[in-house]
Amino acid sequence: MNMKVLVNKKETEIKGSNVAELAHELELPDKGVAIALHNRIIPRTEWENQSLSEGDSLVIIKAACGG
Repeated sequence: MNMKVLVNKKETEIKGSNVAELAHELELPDKGVAIALHNRIIPRTEWENQSLSEGDSLVIIKAACGG
């Protein structure tokens, strides 16, 4: 079942039901990424167990290199 969530303030339709599935669906890299759910960072070790619900608000932060 698909659901709509906000990812970086953009409505996104997803198939996954937890943060790990969302990361896979969005093809996020294995390293250098943080995900916050309702402004609370979810440790990568909890991604599998953190379920998502319709209308959840997520922020995805990707590390950038440079000077």
